[in-house]
Amino acid sequence: MSQNQIWNLAKTNYAAVKSQKFEVAVLPIGATEPHNLHLPYSTDTLLGIGIGERICETAWNRGAKAALLPAIPYGTETNQRGFPFSMNVNPSTMYRLIADLTESLAYQGIRKIVLLNSHGGNDFKGYLREMYGKSSAKLFLCDWFKIFNDVYQEIFEEPDDHAGEMETSIALALFPELVARDADGKLLADDGRKQPTRFEAINRGWVSVTREWRLLTTNTGAGYPHKATAEKGEKVLAVIVERIASFLKELSDSPLDERFPF
Repeated sequence: MSQNQIWNLAKTNYAAVKSQKFEVAVLPIGATEPHNLHLPYSTDTLLGIGIGERICETAWNRGAKAALLPAIPYGTETNQRGFPFSMNVNPSTMYRLIADLTESLAYQGIRKIVLLNSHGGNDFKGYLREMYGKSSAKLFLCDWFKIFNDVYQEIFEEPDDHAGEMETSIALALFPELVARDADGKLLADDGRKQPTRFEAINRGWVSVTREWRLLTTNTGAGYPHKATAEKGEKVLAVIVERIASFLKELSDSPLDERFPF
C-alpha cells in the first residue's frame, strides 16, 4: 500500500492506519434505486465513492489528515418504492445508523465528521440539528450536487433532477463501463421528461410535496441525459474536488477549541 492510499479505509489496513493520526472522517451516503434505463442502481453510491476518493486523495496530498470511510449504499426511497429494488431506509433509521457510526468515531478521538451525501432523497440537515449538543463530534453536511450551482450553466445545457445530463456526465467520467448503450452506441435512456402535477403552486416551487416517482416519470429519469459527456463530468468534478478538498484541509488543520468553527 503506497503512502498516498492510507486515506482510503476500504482499501487500506490496520498496519498502515495505526501509525497515523486522523483528524477528519468522510462518510459517503448513497442509495440503491433505478436511474432511468442507462445508469446502474448503485449510481448514487458509486458517485459518492468516486467523489470521496478524489477529494480525500487531493486533501491528503495537501497535508490533510482525512480518511474516507466505506459508503452506506442505502438511502431514503419512500417515493421510489413503486419500482423494483428501490431499497428504502426511513429517515429516522438513517439517523440512528449515522449516530452510531458518529459515536464510534468520537470514542476513537475522531471528532470532525463530514457526511458526503450523494442522494437527493436523503435529508440530513434535521439530523445535524437533532444531534447538536448531544455528541462531542462536530458534524458537517456536504450535498455534493449542490455546491456548483454558480457554474452549472457554464458546463451543462440541461437541468438535472435525476439521471440527467449532469449525473450521467459524472458517471461517464467515473465509471463509463457501467453506463448502458444501445447497439448504435447511444445512451440506453428515455428523455427523462417529468409529468407536472395538477397544482401550479407545486409546479412553480411555491409548495413542496414528496413526489411519487412512478407518476412523475416514465422510467425513473428526470432530466435529459443525451447531452452528457465524460468531458463535462471531468469539468464539474474539478470544481467539486477543489472546493471540498480545500475545505477538508482547513477542517483538518483547525483546532477544536471552544469557539469552533468560528
